[in-house]
Amino acid sequence: MPTIVTRGSASARALGFAGLVAPATTPTVEYLVVAGGGSGGATRGGGGGAGGYQTATGYAVTAGSPITVTVGAGGAGAIFSPATNGTSGNNSVFGSITSVGGGRGASRQASNYAASTGGSGGGGSEAASGQVTGAAGTSGQGNAGGNGGNPYGGGGGGGATAAGSNSGSGDGGNGGTCATSSISGSSTQYAGGGGGGGYLGTTDSVGGGGGAGYGPVAINTPGTNATANQGSGGGGGGDDASGGNGGSGIVIIRYSDTYPAATSTTGSPNITVSGGYRIYRWTGSGSITF
Repeated sequence: MPTIVTRGSASARALGFAGLVAPATTPTVEYLVVAGGGSGGATRGGGGGAGGYQTATGYAVTAGSPITVTVGAGGAGAIFSPATNGTSGNNSVFGSITSVGGGRGASRQASNYAASTGGSGGGGSEAASGQVTGAAGTSGQGNAGGNGGNPYGGGGGGGATAAGSNSGSGDGGNGGTCATSSISGSSTQYAGGGGGGGYLGTTDSVGGGGGAGYGPVAINTPGTNATANQGSGGGGGGDDASGGNGGSGIVIIRYSDTYPAATSTTGSPNITVSGGYRIYRWTGSGSITF
């Protein structure tokens, strides 16, 4: 009578039946890497640019080799008084993939408070001598910010899928639109540009989604802050007002749940198994080893 060898039994292990044991480490993963968003500018300031947005499948992993994860912080908003520059967002990293922090929006107070380049560029502002142009984004990660000063107000920060709008008729420009991903298991918006601040206009600007801040037209009213962990830009401040903070970024990976869990992680990622995937979601920096 033939011997019956069952899955996972001592006999199977002794005979070296590879097909009867758990599968090896996943060879590749899908990733989403979103950097921190840039801050809004002060006093008719430009909206902050969205953090760089990158997502793809097929990222190769090696068993036993830790992969670094860095989640970039959002930029701190420009201050009206005493006048200070806003700041760009910080980079987010997954192994060899680096998404660039969003550029800060320009501020009106001085010519050196220009918008900054980034994953997406910050919006320009009004200036005493004219307008400040929006800054460029990074190819494959985001778009440029809109121009300010037409005749008053800041341009919208660039977003993952579109450039920020130019200001016009006293209203700030709207932020460039965000991107949408379902890598986490639910449809979520990321990397929208912040709206620019206005002056003597009629309508507050609109952020580009993904929790981006907006810019008011009211005097002494600051731009709003972007939501954490969506990588969007802060809103530009209205007249005589500070800019909003950019939102922090995020790193998410997933792979088929037919492969085993990672052997170790740091940074306390949220780990779920859903829809046929193992999903790891970091809102703070850490690592993963397969």
